[in-house]
Amino acid sequence: MPQSTHDRAAELHNLAAHAHAAAATAHGKGDHLTAHELSKQAHEHAMNAHKLAEELGTKAARSSKAKDGTPELRTDLNPSHE
Repeated sequence: MPQSTHDRAAELHNLAAHAHAAAATAHGKGDHLTAHELSKQAHEHAMNAHKLAEELGTKAARSSKAKDGTPELRTDLNPSHE
């Protein structure tokens, strides 16, 4: 059975959290190389989860607008700092 996009995004968030915790443990033990690699993995998982969440927001906005003509949701979650 295919995994829903929501489930996949949640899984990626959990993987990122686990990798962050493992990195902190490795760092605490002085294993900085492992900690660095785990931090890179955590970042990758978090970025993929963010991408999926943005896609879900865009799809939800399109669906909502198509159903009742309401305005689209903002998908730019990182406002510019001008």
